[in-house]
Amino acid sequence: MNKSIEIRRATDADLERLTEIYNHYVVTSAATFDTSPFTLEERRDWFHQHNYNPLHMLLVACLDGETVGYASSSQFRQKPAYDSSVETTIYLDPEFSSRGIGRQLYSKLLQDLEAAGVHRCYGVITLPNDASLALHESLGFEKAGHLTEVGYKFGKYWDTIWTEKTF
Repeated sequence: MNKSIEIRRATDADLERLTEIYNHYVVTSAATFDTSPFTLEERRDWFHQHNYNPLHMLLVACLDGETVGYASSSQFRQKPAYDSSVETTIYLDPEFSSRGIGRQLYSKLLQDLEAAGVHRCYGVITLPNDASLALHESLGFEKAGHLTEVGYKFGKYWDTIWTEKTF
């Protein structure tokens, strides 16, 4: 593990870097089913939604002062009965993968969510993605469902695995 990793709540100063990181995955992978990169203004609403609900968190990982990734929780479904469940996600600058940063970041998010009273976390993983599946499983997520050909991107259909973590 890197001792110089700082994990903290995101601030407005992080928005541009988080948008860059996310847009990388929008244009290069099926990890997200967004198909067009976001402008800063378009991403601002997403960013600020994490200020209104204590269960909707946005954490960043910084390495020697540089923001290299983020993990977040957001509304699972819009109906009030789902309010104690969240969807979680994590994105790292690809140059910083396989260094343990994602595990530290996601672990901190899950600790904070448990302390805040979240009942269930859900992670959705586009297949194939062995690294993401392994990370989720190592942090206590279990497979909860498999949706076949649920998303269309880059000229093909993609499956997803839904994972669930119980607190």
